[in-house]
Amino acid sequence: MKNQITDLIGLKIYSENGMFIGEVEDLVLDIDSKRIDSIAAGKLNPDVIEVKTHKGIKIPFRLVKSISDVVVIRHIQNMFKDDADL
Repeated sequence: MKNQITDLIGLKIYSENGMFIGEVEDLVLDIDSKRIDSIAAGKLNPDVIEVKTHKGIKIPFRLVKSISDVVVIRHIQNMFKDDADL
């Protein structure tokens, strides 16, 4: 199933462990290889990600496990500040 890139904007992003990360604000494209390079995420969950100087983060597209009604990314240990509580 193919989606339009614009359909991804606004989708909520969760880790595979169910932690809300943020929302898709934009996509970074690699024009030469005709691929999505990363997801620009905003409206971040402050309990999971602490961003002091910027309003968002870039999530490498290789971390994306699935895209449907939400975007699910692989959970990488110690990537999120709540990992110590898991």
